[in-house]
Amino acid sequence: MEPDRTHHSALDDAQGIAYGSFMAAVSVILLTHLGFVTGQTAGMAILISYATGWGFGPVFFVINLPFYWLGYRRFGRMFVLKSFAAVAIMSVLVALLPRWLHFGDIHPALGAVLSGALTGTALLALFRHGSSLGGIGVLGLYIQDATGFRAGWVQMGFDALVFGAALLLRDWHLVAWSFLGALVINLVIAINHRRDRYVAT
Repeated sequence: MEPDRTHHSALDDAQGIAYGSFMAAVSVILLTHLGFVTGQTAGMAILISYATGWGFGPVFFVINLPFYWLGYRRFGRMFVLKSFAAVAIMSVLVALLPRWLHFGDIHPALGAVLSGALTGTALLALFRHGSSLGGIGVLGLYIQDATGFRAGWVQMGFDALVFGAALLLRDWHLVAWSFLGALVINLVIAINHRRDRYVAT
């Protein structure tokens, strides 16, 4: 069967980026409600937020700023503009949504799976519209291009550092449940984000 080579219009991209940013924001609110962490730059921002009391949104927005130059060199101007928009939208939504969105008691297993599924769905939407939410993936690809060291290992190494730092700030059982959520994210991406099935321009 031939891949679906669908061209995305500007409206397609706008709704995809808006949807992905919204789902990612809801996931972060759920994660922090449960006291969990996650990987990549979002995980770093959550840890800084826990340690300092600073809001996640501003921290996440600032952390991503250095990576846009790498994104421009590796993927071009449109990727940077779309990613900047996605990060900005998510940062604002994480600050605003708690005014109207509240969670009660949630079993940590369900919370981990749900947050992982939300984040995975969000990332799929963003990837398919030429965008992203985190700089570590871009950094990994840049290092891979420059040195040959695999991007996946860069991301895994960074996530190991994030979860290691989380053990210093959070109870071990919260970190364990967080790891389940990260596993769900990776499974959603691995199973659904396939270039042989979905090719868009």
